[in-house]
Amino acid sequence: MTTLVFAEPHGDSVSDATLATVTAAAALGGPVHVLATAAGDAHAAIAGVEKVLVADDAAYANGLAENLAPLIAGLMDGYDAVLAPATTTGKNVLPRVAALLDVMQVSDIISVEGPKTFTRPIYAGNAIATVESSDPKLVITVRTTAFDKAEATGGSASTEAASGPGDAGASEFVKLDAVKSDRPELTSAGIVVSGGRALKDSETFEQYITPLADKLGAAIGASRAAVDAGYVPNDYQVGQTGKIVAPEVYIAIGISGAIQHLAGMKDSKTIVAINKDPDAPIFQVADIGLVADLFNAVPELTEKL
Repeated sequence: MTTLVFAEPHGDSVSDATLATVTAAAALGGPVHVLATAAGDAHAAIAGVEKVLVADDAAYANGLAENLAPLIAGLMDGYDAVLAPATTTGKNVLPRVAALLDVMQVSDIISVEGPKTFTRPIYAGNAIATVESSDPKLVITVRTTAFDKAEATGGSASTEAASGPGDAGASEFVKLDAVKSDRPELTSAGIVVSGGRALKDSETFEQYITPLADKLGAAIGASRAAVDAGYVPNDYQVGQTGKIVAPEVYIAIGISGAIQHLAGMKDSKTIVAINKDPDAPIFQVADIGLVADLFNAVPELTEKL
């Protein structure tokens, strides 16, 4: 089985999401090729990758799904499967590829059980389904927190140019407003400090969460309630409709633990919860729980660090 990995656009470097997807692709057996829209040499250095296809047409540079899907579908004559990270970009591009190929997509896999058999979470992670595809071509998105990252160096893949239909004329890239931060990326951080609705407003969130995250060198996350209330931007959201994280340490502050939030962080290695409600659902998954008023406990914890 020859597998194509669609590389998450990440400027001039390789994203952690792509590295985890390469690991998932390798589990299928057979050669692994990568389709990149930039940084071809960097992707060629990934351990386990045999070939890198570089589509450097301007139409593909900004990740427009309307342009990328026909490109990928056109390359699939030479591949048995295509994989992409289950990120915003992957979820936007691959369903279109599946439609063009007239196959069913297998979404958000967390393990490879056989050449066409996979497991994936359902019901917000409360059950794990084993699914087997009968389609001639596999279109798969990967929950990257479930797979180890491939080594970013040590490989020596060949590179070649890839071409496709180009600009489909269905959409236009206008501009990118990205939040620039010295903090680790939320989905790849080793430590995440998240705040919930109990923090009252954006100023209070900043006052209590940021100093603790600074002390720990952590990424900052938030519950959907905190995001909806305007405390922090959308890209901080952790949960079923936000980002899926699995850090070494996840600290949930003032988060009750709604099932949608738990779906996004319960695979964390160590979960620490601070909440004044002893019956909060977050304590059911927490490894360390502190029943306390966060407005007293968090400053004290920050000071002791």
